[in-house]
Amino acid sequence: MGSGEPSGRDVLTRSVRGQARRVALGAGFGCVHQLGEALVPVLIGVVIDQAVAGQDAGRLLLWLAVLAVMYVCLSWSFRLGARSGERAAEEAAHALRLAVVRRVLDPRGGAEAGLLPGELANVATEDAKRVGAVNMALMSGMWAVAGITVSAVALLVTSVPLGLIVLLGTPVLLWLGHLLSKPLERRSEAEQDRAAHASGVAADLVAGLRVLKGLGAERAAVERYRRTSRVSLAATLRAARAESWQTGLVLALTGGFIALIALVGGRLALEGSLSLGQLVSAVGLALFLLGPLETFAWVNAELAQGRASAARIAGVLAAAPAVSGGDDAVPEPVRGALRLRGVRLGGPEGVDLDLPAGLLTGIAVTDPAGAEALLRCLGREHDPETGSVELDGVPLTRLDPAALRAAVLVAAHDAALFGGSLAANVAPADEATGTAQDPLTERVFAAARVDEVARSLPHGTATEVGEGGRSLSGGQRQRVLLARALRADPPVLVLHDPTTAVDAVTEARIAEGLREIRRGRTTVVVTNSPALLAVTDRVVLLDGGRVGAEGTHEQLVRADANYRTAVLA
Repeated sequence: MGSGEPSGRDVLTRSVRGQARRVALGAGFGCVHQLGEALVPVLIGVVIDQAVAGQDAGRLLLWLAVLAVMYVCLSWSFRLGARSGERAAEEAAHALRLAVVRRVLDPRGGAEAGLLPGELANVATEDAKRVGAVNMALMSGMWAVAGITVSAVALLVTSVPLGLIVLLGTPVLLWLGHLLSKPLERRSEAEQDRAAHASGVAADLVAGLRVLKGLGAERAAVERYRRTSRVSLAATLRAARAESWQTGLVLALTGGFIALIALVGGRLALEGSLSLGQLVSAVGLALFLLGPLETFAWVNAELAQGRASAARIAGVLAAAPAVSGGDDAVPEPVRGALRLRGVRLGGPEGVDLDLPAGLLTGIAVTDPAGAEALLRCLGREHDPETGSVELDGVPLTRLDPAALRAAVLVAAHDAALFGGSLAANVAPADEATGTAQDPLTERVFAAARVDEVARSLPHGTATEVGEGGRSLSGGQRQRVLLARALRADPPVLVLHDPTTAVDAVTEARIAEGLREIRRGRTTVVVTNSPALLAVTDRVVLLDGGRVGAEGTHEQLVRADANYRTAVLA
């Protein structure tokens, strides 16, 4: 993240302030709407007492005109209030989605720990939507408070006993509604956890479908998803039952409350304490109260689900980074010398390893776990437990991770391609700006033999590769991935098994192209491929988590049995 770019916390703060203003504006319009709604039964009572009972046609027309104006105001105030509330809800969800994505893409990592990609997607979509909806719920709650307050005042003016019933009974109903929302909150959190896990399993299943079919394991994978989906369904049904019980009980309590108001009002009318118009107003206000009280039940449910989703989002945003510290800029210019001192790569001892600047270095391994550990250290996905890794004499732990990854690119062999054209996957900046293919891109296409792939496709480099590059073969995908890494043109490039899926002839051509295009720049190839190791300036054998041998490919083939076993067997 550049120094001039606002942080995720700043963006969220500004967004929250904007949402608060919109919620306040929407609440203002909503209160006007609720005031009008509460006054409608009062006006109807006045019409009955002053116009209908007195048989005054002039006053009847006057009060009907007043009611017409009232309904116009009701329509516009509701429209403006609802629009402000919905906008605040959508902006809140959008801001949370951006915050989650920012955290997931943070160079320091750590947000994805213990979560499947589908679970993270669920947090960024469904959970963000639920938390955003809290804005609308809060605004609706303010509307309901305004409606109940106006109704209580109107009832107090009409009859003190009726007004007291509303003022004393409403807090009791709200407290009971809050208690009834607790089971829903717990079950909603469980539902979201199970649903997110099911989404993650489904995403993994779809991503690996081709491999699963090749292994004949699709039935077992589908059964695994079916079990996960059943657990998710059970959690959803439990949450739905909790919500239905909560809504039903709150409605029953609300109905009893309204009946009590109507009963007391009717008794007062029989005693002569209320006129016919006042009785109609009282019953109308009691019926109107049903809306705000139902709104409170809905608000309680929304807040319960919002709290559960907010906890999941907070878990992602507050996740501890995989690597800590590091704010220094990368030394300029980047020479590209890498050095490991006492770094444990799966063995009992620390490794001391120098990767000189400007050379093409091959690293062969007898244990793939050692290669994975080395790549994580060089890419600073994790800091080593012991020892240090340095770039041009500066420990990586002191460098800003984003700047470091611009200087040292670790290209995994199983990285994903994006949906879009072949050209967009190799040079997305050119595709976004609509610029023509530059000389570097042409050289990269030739070095990785992607030009051959393009000639075999119906629309050349403009051919859509499909989600994850599924329309390409394994070897074609590897070539596109290699071309993308070469096109980034970093000072230091670390490649991991870039040619395992291509044929021997193409691999030899790619090896020569790689050597030529990266001449004079630091390049590390972690592989056991003889074709790639043969074109390197120097080869290091990692054997059992330690440096077993060093030299050229030819020297190690002749002199080291372990190297021959690892590379030629």
